[in-house]
Amino acid sequence: MRIRLDPWPVDIEGGQLSLQRFDGELIDLETPRWAAIPPRPLPPRLHTVHVVDGKRRMESRVFVEDERGGSGIGGFGAYVVGAVNLCPHGSRPATLTDVKARRLLAHAPDLRVDPYRLSPRDPHTGRLEYQPIRADSADPLAPLHKLQSVMLQEEQELSHGLASAVPFDEMDTREALTALTLQDGPLRRRSNLGGAVVGYVKTMQTQYLPPDRVGLLSELKPGERTPIMHLTSQTGKTTRFIWYVRLCEAAFYQHPMSGVMRLEMYAPEEPDFLPPIVREVAGLSGTLLCRLASQAHKDPRAPQNLIPTAALEQAMTRAMGSADLVSRRLRAHIARELGVAS
Repeated sequence: MRIRLDPWPVDIEGGQLSLQRFDGELIDLETPRWAAIPPRPLPPRLHTVHVVDGKRRMESRVFVEDERGGSGIGGFGAYVVGAVNLCPHGSRPATLTDVKARRLLAHAPDLRVDPYRLSPRDPHTGRLEYQPIRADSADPLAPLHKLQSVMLQEEQELSHGLASAVPFDEMDTREALTALTLQDGPLRRRSNLGGAVVGYVKTMQTQYLPPDRVGLLSELKPGERTPIMHLTSQTGKTTRFIWYVRLCEAAFYQHPMSGVMRLEMYAPEEPDFLPPIVREVAGLSGTLLCRLASQAHKDPRAPQNLIPTAALEQAMTRAMGSADLVSRRLRAHIARELGVAS
């Protein structure tokens, strides 16, 4: 028996490795030879990389009674979607984009709910405004799911708005790829293809590779990647181009796939050909990600939690404000409405 460690802290649910079974379809597109592919240099024309992420927080569960006598479950929630704008060649400082908290009052679908505004006694603490939004059901977890859904949708819109709009049927991308978006997490469903948007998945919750191929992941050197494959989910509703990249060597006591990240881009349902934009992005991905990878002594989720992502997470947490302070303001506001001393 041989045991090795998952490198991520035990208080992170699921860890970095779980390897659930994959029952969909995986097809070779780039090459039939299953072997490591070395990284390519970053093209000079690629002058901007955006790293996009989102963060949400349920601030309080609530019981809502509307003016018509209806009642149901809801929740006050906040979310932030933002980006780090950086030069991949290091010629300018990175900057934060659109890191602003938005607040929702998600509620059961049959209720009539108005916007909920909390005006502070101290003007320096700012006004909190929760916009009402209907949850998809009266289930107690529906408000949380609605908050998550709204955040992910806005994250997708930001990712595609920032990236170069390169059609997947474009045969020559030599002058097209000037801005690339790295989106934290898998890509969500989207009807129209195109755009240099890459989803990077930090954990390996599903083992997509068959047993005779998974060994390559532990053999990759930093910056190297696997060939590009076309993935179709078990239901057939999701199709992606995917490949794996190694960001750093695994320590001797860690599992052999430590330091490996899965990347994905949108793909048509039928894998007729490999779009040049996908091949180009995959080629430079190892070089780019090794530059952005975090270090274990600075980030417990290293190297997959990229340096810009960690900085963005801190900024998003600040934008939502202190959870304790928000909770106190909610209680004080309700107390004033009810005429009760807080």
